[in-house]
Amino acid sequence: MWSGPRNLSTALMYAFAARGDCAVWDEPFYAAYLAATGIDHPMKDEVIAAGEADAARVAAACLGPVPEGKALWYQKHMTMHMVPEFDRGFMRDLVNVFLIRHPARVVASYSKKREAPMLADIGFVQQAELFEQVAGFTERTPLVVDSADIRADPRGTLGRLCAALGIPFIDSMLRWPAGPKPFDGVWAPHWYNAVHASTGIGEPEGPLPSLAADYAPLVEQALPYYQRLAAHRI
Repeated sequence: MWSGPRNLSTALMYAFAARGDCAVWDEPFYAAYLAATGIDHPMKDEVIAAGEADAARVAAACLGPVPEGKALWYQKHMTMHMVPEFDRGFMRDLVNVFLIRHPARVVASYSKKREAPMLADIGFVQQAELFEQVAGFTERTPLVVDSADIRADPRGTLGRLCAALGIPFIDSMLRWPAGPKPFDGVWAPHWYNAVHASTGIGEPEGPLPSLAADYAPLVEQALPYYQRLAAHRI
């Protein structure tokens, strides 16, 4: 699952973990991304220390074996973590799905956790690039799911996603216990407070948020990339 930040990505990871037949991996390339770019992120040193900084090793691990002998493996990937120097060939052997969210909502949420985000920070350009690469690998349009559709109709949207993946929908995907999870990344204390308070997919979202004037250009820059993928959402 390829997502930008603040896209409902952690909640969707929790939903798949709640199936019982699915292992999950939280942002496998985060440490490698920070080590390669030197970018300043919250808890940077802790993330690098806790993860694998060699992107080639991470890519190899993404291909298996599946942990705990589970039938399925949900890998929660952030699109901006796939910097140009990382080999993406491993993606040919995965089922790649793209989770999207309107950029106004992403910017409103992200800016509360990390000030002054730039276009590269929120993953839209990288997501569109990866989408096109996967389309080239497979010669067909990759699966796209919009967080707004999941929020509006969790059962229906997750049911369509599971059907498209060729796996059964399981009711347990709709609920999980509140609090931290053992598979959370070490960065969870900074980023996951809202999802830790949740016990399932949230209510439908209201109107788009009002943003400070200096964030409007960022939303406008990201919008075409979102719209490109949104045209193919399930």
